[in-house]
Amino acid sequence: MNKRALTVLEYDKIIKKLAELACSPMGKELAENLVPSNDIREVKMMQQETDEAVNIIFKRGSAPIEGLVDIRDSLKKVQIGSMLEPGQLLGIADHLRCARRVKGFKGDEIRENYPMIDELISGITPNKKIEDDIYSCIISEDEVSDRASVTLYNIRKRIKDKNSSIRDRLNGMIRSGDHSKYLQEAIITVRGDRFVVPVKSEYRANFPGIVHDQSSTGSTLFIEPMAVVELNNDIRELRLKEKAEIERILKELSLKVGENIDSISINNDILSRLDFIFAKANLSIELKCMPPIINDEGYINIKNGRHPLINPDKVVPNSIRLGRDYNVLVITGPNTGGKTVTLKTTGLLTLMALAGLQIPAEEGSSISVFDDVLADIGDEQSIEQSLSTFSSHMSNIVSIMAKASEKSLCLFDELGAGTDPTEGAALAMAILDELYMRGSRVVATTHYSELKAFALQRKGIENASVEFDVETLRPTYKLFIGIPGKSNAFEISKRLGLNDEIINKAKEFVSKEGLKFEDLISSLQKDRIAAEQDREKAELLKKEAERIHGEYLNRKEKLDKARDAVINEARQKGRSLIKETKEEADEIIRGLRKLSEIQEESERNKKIEEARRKLKDKLDLFEDSIGSTMAPKMNLRPLKSVKPGDSVYISELNQNGIALSSPDDKGEVSVQVGIMKINVKLSDLSCSTKDGSKTHASSYKMHLSRDKAVSTSLDLRGQTLDEAILNTDKYLDDAYLSHLNEVTIIHGKGTGVLRQGIIDMLKHHTHVKSYRLGKYGEGGMGVTIVELK
Repeated sequence: MNKRALTVLEYDKIIKKLAELACSPMGKELAENLVPSNDIREVKMMQQETDEAVNIIFKRGSAPIEGLVDIRDSLKKVQIGSMLEPGQLLGIADHLRCARRVKGFKGDEIRENYPMIDELISGITPNKKIEDDIYSCIISEDEVSDRASVTLYNIRKRIKDKNSSIRDRLNGMIRSGDHSKYLQEAIITVRGDRFVVPVKSEYRANFPGIVHDQSSTGSTLFIEPMAVVELNNDIRELRLKEKAEIERILKELSLKVGENIDSISINNDILSRLDFIFAKANLSIELKCMPPIINDEGYINIKNGRHPLINPDKVVPNSIRLGRDYNVLVITGPNTGGKTVTLKTTGLLTLMALAGLQIPAEEGSSISVFDDVLADIGDEQSIEQSLSTFSSHMSNIVSIMAKASEKSLCLFDELGAGTDPTEGAALAMAILDELYMRGSRVVATTHYSELKAFALQRKGIENASVEFDVETLRPTYKLFIGIPGKSNAFEISKRLGLNDEIINKAKEFVSKEGLKFEDLISSLQKDRIAAEQDREKAELLKKEAERIHGEYLNRKEKLDKARDAVINEARQKGRSLIKETKEEADEIIRGLRKLSEIQEESERNKKIEEARRKLKDKLDLFEDSIGSTMAPKMNLRPLKSVKPGDSVYISELNQNGIALSSPDDKGEVSVQVGIMKINVKLSDLSCSTKDGSKTHASSYKMHLSRDKAVSTSLDLRGQTLDEAILNTDKYLDDAYLSHLNEVTIIHGKGTGVLRQGIIDMLKHHTHVKSYRLGKYGEGGMGVTIVELK
């Protein structure tokens, strides 16, 4: 990608933000070296890994990469056989711990839903053995633990014992009257790892020992008494052994690292990459970005894109389209109206997308892959090169023209400015025409009216403008494609107080064609504002219609489920009754067979009559039960006519309703069922059960009394979790249909399994608006209070 374009479009500032979000030096390096790609497969892969990381952060939080250190220098030392210092070994252990934590971060959700992140984490090889060995041996960056080896422990113990012996002897000397008079101070100090005492220089001959140092004035000599020379020698020898043992331990640990250097190096590369990917995801979240749709057709469709470096509370989102109906977009409008920001937004969002970063725009935005993004933006006057603004701009444009192709995105700010307007406009038109012929995608800003007319006449080149409010004399920063911008110079001057005579005289100097053109633009702007208002109203109406349609489908689905539940319940009850009746009949038959053994006819007849009566009673009960369940399907009185206000029964829905209209030309009647209005064919309607019909009364017993029958609480205590979830789901449906606002689920305290299971179900239940545990006096942790929608 063109380095100059990366600079003028402020891509480097986005990269700086990205690098700051990385946790490790390696992740920061990857961020700082990130450049846009022109390979569509690579771009899509980078976008996918960013999107996966964003979703993981929202669902599980960021990967545990904090504390990741740079161990590359340590690995190089190990590779050439050098020994690592304690601090470097601690860095290796910290790195292994981070790898182990990230490996443990992977779960079934990542394995099933995020293939790219899953593949990276799968490549990590934890090595807890080396990690534990290092942590058990190394205390800090410059200290090895006494427990690193038995030998080291014994050496250090002997050193402590020798130190104690020396101090005891020297303290005896200091307290002794024979020696104390020779001492400058009654203290013990150390010089060159050897214990000494400060002796007055004039008593050197009276104090046998080895001089190791003297004070700056020469009045004090630091002498090692002959009585402790041997002990100091022992300590020095032990110190050498301690050093050798520490080196042996460090070499052994370094060797273990060296034996696993390949896996540790791979871990380092993977963790660095993950750090970089999650930095991209965090940048996306910080800037409120969405993943763009990537194409290689030269098509850009940025929906309400925002410049990522402008305060989000002040930035005005704009939509930019390019590459379908037109390849060249000419933006006109007043200064400080937002033309340059729009230009930079287009370029910067394209670069971000091609670098695998999500863009601050609405979902569904599209960005094309380009071989190069070329830009001429800003005041390019160069004192050092003695170039005017026009010359510098033209130098850049010449460079752009040399590179531009059908796979290029070219951005020009104030194309042709800085020279004679007529010649500048002509050059601008020629440049745009040439780039259009090459197939390049171009966005250019300008003040020249000639370019507005050129865009109107030339197929494949489109006008756009940034809006300016003449009433407030302020730009709105809104971009409108398809309408050229009006200069508004006369209107602005008039509102600022310029004399009408001067304004009228100025208009005389402008050609009639120019004034007509400006008036046409003004008319188009008014029509555009009206059309925009109509579009917003239509969008609101569409959303409202979609909401109502969604509610209708949702309620219809619930009614269907309720109907199916009633039918299934009736079937189950019927099967149960049939089974019971069959068993009873079998029992009676067995009894009748036994009657044949009874000799007396009167007794036998009595038993037969008793069995017959028992069988008849059971059959009557069966018929009553079946009749009450199937009543809606039987003995219905079809309606030949209906008028508004009539109570009707809808056989298909097994529900009562109120007719709102007479049958229309299609034979359909509008019926109110609960809070829903539906159209039903007259042939599907019959007399309502509200007339007290015995046949219908039993079938509607449940439906008509549901509002009264549903309790405001449900007791689940003693049930299994599966039973409780099933019963709670059914209860919430009934409570919702009964228009209850708040209900209480009683699950008890117990182990908490039942409570947690019910809460997990409530999180996703369609009828639940909110839920909370009971307060003091409501049941506390033993109940959950549910607010219904």
